[in-house]
Amino acid sequence: MKRPTNRRAFLTNGMVAAGAATMGVGLLPARLSAFERDDDDRAPITKGDIAILKFLQALEQLEADLWIQYSELGGTQDKEVSGVNGGNLAYTQALELLDGDMPQYIHDNTDDEISHAAFLGKYLESKGAEPANLQPFRHLPTSKATGANQNFGKDGGRLTNLTQLTIDTSFWSRYRSVTNPDFDALAKFVQAVPSLNVGQHTAIPRSNDDTAGSVINPTDPTQSTFTDHLKAIAFTAGFHFAFIEQGGTSLYPTLAQHVTNLEVLRILLSIGPSETMHFQTWQDKAGNATPLTDFDKKNNSTVTFTDLKGAQGETDPESLNGDTLQANLIMPEPTVFLNAKLGPVAIIRPTSTQQGGAVPSVVSFVDDGLFLDPATNKNTGIVDVLMRLAEEADEARRRL
Repeated sequence: MKRPTNRRAFLTNGMVAAGAATMGVGLLPARLSAFERDDDDRAPITKGDIAILKFLQALEQLEADLWIQYSELGGTQDKEVSGVNGGNLAYTQALELLDGDMPQYIHDNTDDEISHAAFLGKYLESKGAEPANLQPFRHLPTSKATGANQNFGKDGGRLTNLTQLTIDTSFWSRYRSVTNPDFDALAKFVQAVPSLNVGQHTAIPRSNDDTAGSVINPTDPTQSTFTDHLKAIAFTAGFHFAFIEQGGTSLYPTLAQHVTNLEVLRILLSIGPSETMHFQTWQDKAGNATPLTDFDKKNNSTVTFTDLKGAQGETDPESLNGDTLQANLIMPEPTVFLNAKLGPVAIIRPTSTQQGGAVPSVVSFVDDGLFLDPATNKNTGIVDVLMRLAEEADEARRRL
């Protein structure tokens, strides 16, 4: 989660703008009276509440899109998640190097994000508001590897690109440190995998070329052998899973502070913790990556994974510099919150509007490379729409 960024300044740096008229993300002013009548807690649903819900619904569509790609290739293959077609056995078994239950976890995370996007969309409609429609931007290419769904019909392709990622892994040391970014905006949190935060990396096999050379035993994964290249792709995915879910972990409590209506607040307080459950799972599994270095010819990038199980152990107190990397420190270390005189407490961080919020979430996704079009190496027009939705969500204020 980065510091807030001005939308106009952000978009001048090579972003591809898109007209919002076709997006269907505006409110219907004539229907606002319906919100006034939905008044179970004597606090009506405000325009700010709707803006927050609409932004979250858009973001959940993005998460559903990227998790569906992971599920097609590496998740449990059943009818609960549509579009799966047998998976990619080599990639799946490489992911299982992190944990034998990875396919099921991927499947369930995917199912959760699909449900979040669907529920928020239906809730908005029930209140007379039009959900965000990101379908016009569904044209990014899909993987050509075995298992990836190639049938998108008139909708085109994907909303997100998982093959040119630049992953911020500072979440790792942020939660293992006693330093709270809400109190120290200049705090430096070291990267768990510094090379993932430089250049571009793929988290899925782009074609069967990325799985070539591995010898897969279909019935006994312990007898399979994997190239360092395929292992690097799987380990990159492991850290990307955690990166994505730590964003929602902070975003929901941050935006909940701006909500007026209690039912809307209940929605955020109910969905948000599920994102935290995802994050807790993924950071635990990512720590099982084994040491290796791999050069990706297509992205012209190198990634190096180290043994985080043997990384710096606990200090007394945990490092004030955010450089504690011990793999099994998966619970948040107590830190300063609200007032230093109150003493340290284990919390989600950041949750201040200065450090978190909707706009920084979009910026972090853009920095991650999720919207890069491989044909142009530029971001798709979805960025402009997301930034506008994010600004409206951040501008919401609680009305008492």
